[in-house]
Amino acid sequence: MAVKYIPFFPEPIQGQALLDNFNRTLRYKSNFDVKNNLQRGMPYYEVERQETVGGDNDTENMVIRGECLSACAYLKENDIKVDLVYIDPPFASGADYAKKVYIRRNPKVAEAVAKAEEELDIDELKSFEEKMYGDVWEKEKYLNWMYENLVAIKSIMSDTASIYVHLDWNMVHYVKILMDELFAGFEFSEISWICGLMGAGERYPKSHETILYYYKSESIFNPPHRIGYSDRIVNALQKDEIGWYYTRGRESSGGMNCLKSYICKEPNKTKEEAVKWASENRPQPVWDTWIGKPEIAKVFGDYGVGTYAYTPTENVNYATQKPEALLERIIKASSNENMVVADFFGGSGVTAKVANDLGRKFIHCDIGINSIQTTRDRLVAAGAKFKVMEVRDGVQLYRNPVQTMEKVKSLIPGLKNEDRVNEFWEGYISDSRLGKVPVYIPNLMDSSSKLLDAVMMNRILHEAIPDLPENTRKVVVYYIDITSEEEIKKFIKEDKSTLIEIELRDLKTILDDVVVEDYAEFECKKATQEMMGQTIEAEGFEIEITKFVSDRVLQKINEYNQKSIANDRKGTFKPINISDEGLETIEFLSIDSTAVEGEWHSDSEVKIDKLGYVIKNGRKTKDFWNGKIRCEKKPFRLKIRNICGDETIWIVKHKRN
Repeated sequence: MAVKYIPFFPEPIQGQALLDNFNRTLRYKSNFDVKNNLQRGMPYYEVERQETVGGDNDTENMVIRGECLSACAYLKENDIKVDLVYIDPPFASGADYAKKVYIRRNPKVAEAVAKAEEELDIDELKSFEEKMYGDVWEKEKYLNWMYENLVAIKSIMSDTASIYVHLDWNMVHYVKILMDELFAGFEFSEISWICGLMGAGERYPKSHETILYYYKSESIFNPPHRIGYSDRIVNALQKDEIGWYYTRGRESSGGMNCLKSYICKEPNKTKEEAVKWASENRPQPVWDTWIGKPEIAKVFGDYGVGTYAYTPTENVNYATQKPEALLERIIKASSNENMVVADFFGGSGVTAKVANDLGRKFIHCDIGINSIQTTRDRLVAAGAKFKVMEVRDGVQLYRNPVQTMEKVKSLIPGLKNEDRVNEFWEGYISDSRLGKVPVYIPNLMDSSSKLLDAVMMNRILHEAIPDLPENTRKVVVYYIDITSEEEIKKFIKEDKSTLIEIELRDLKTILDDVVVEDYAEFECKKATQEMMGQTIEAEGFEIEITKFVSDRVLQKINEYNQKSIANDRKGTFKPINISDEGLETIEFLSIDSTAVEGEWHSDSEVKIDKLGYVIKNGRKTKDFWNGKIRCEKKPFRLKIRNICGDETIWIVKHKRN
């Protein structure tokens, strides 16, 4: 439950009337539902610091796990303003996004160690896909959700801030109308990012996404320039007595005239010298159409398809990742050093990473645990200082909405699907006295349904319940968060629109059972090293993992194997098998040598990439992981992350001398 609610709008001065100027330009079903939420305010929850990276407790850089609304409430309560906002929210594309999960190589197998020196092809690695989230929305819900988030974001923008909203053809036109309303008085530019062929078999195949840019006259703007010339122009350069030029066509009454465009009026220079001089002395302005290749090419996965498909070194295996060059252009243009750059749908962490590289402060926010882990590891590698925060709003109880929804349904005793109950209800429970009792479960993939408030209860009473069979005597309504159970029960009692009994239940009591911790066996001892053919004691400590079991990972692998075998008509599929030690299902290890409880301190960490090589404290190596992790000081706690992203912490026990 929220601690309190923070006003979206500035609170009126004492004695001043607060005008109700809530006017919706875009009209659609239920578009006034959000009005009550705006009048109530942003839900403010307790925020817990999980970890400080870089040893600077006073850092203003933040990685926040939580929803946009909750994060904005926290920022506003703490009087934190942002100077530039870039958001890449869900596109309402109707697609499910998955993460490719790679099985590491088992460090206990000698053959695998021998192969460590080889660069294995990606096709040779064993992997399976795991759904991260579903971008499936009803249009009305999506627009209400976006409206509320945009109002929250605007409430924490500084007086000179600007905002970039990145969308595609699905919703960009609707969102522009919302933003025209919310950001009245701002100037506007529309940027087309030509990012590659995204549609096949269409009349006009899609090749661009749109970035809506809203700013004030006083907003920071450092006009970007494009350095260099395209290959087409360079290849077409010619030289005459004046200098180096390329030709451009222009129609006239006499036909087509070719005009000479000189890039360098120094004929004594070579072509390479002329191009270099022109790039340094005649930078070209950046227009509102940004060409993807080669400047800002889209980041594809290992098997990217499309005109500009490639695997860049910055690829972090995140489904919706954007290229650093795109954010570099935006951040350089619309902020200065030490300004605060925020991304409330942070995804792969590219905004935070580039902001840090450019000397800006950053705020990364996302509800997905995969986003937080990817961003955290990416920032560690970049040498950033930041704190990892978690909003205690119920979101932290599930790591993956898609899979948690499936698990929750199986944990509700007696829950069955029923075709006669409309899709609002998840199913029903059979009761010997009451008959079939319909059950409502909030959709974890739709954050707008998380809070049970008067608006949602009104919808249940006047839309969902009237559609139930006449013999229905009771319904069960689960919630993740609630404004006040007493308030909702009072609302139901005063409404008097139904005689059906409504029982409220907290879904968090079930979500607590969803996360099953992993099992590990390990030994901690003084570190050793080889010297002159002898093993001698070295400084520091060493933890060796001898066994690791993750039921969730094994379940995912089993599901993948069964599905693949069923679809394998040629009989060529080779099932994924895990060794008895299970070390190939480990992705990340961290040691805390500072504290035995509370906030985590990563005093030593190891990440194992998909090829099995070690990334030690953010630095890539060519060492193959040997099943161990070392630290300088005595370790108190050990954290292990499995390849699906679940993290478990163990207390390290030391043998007595």
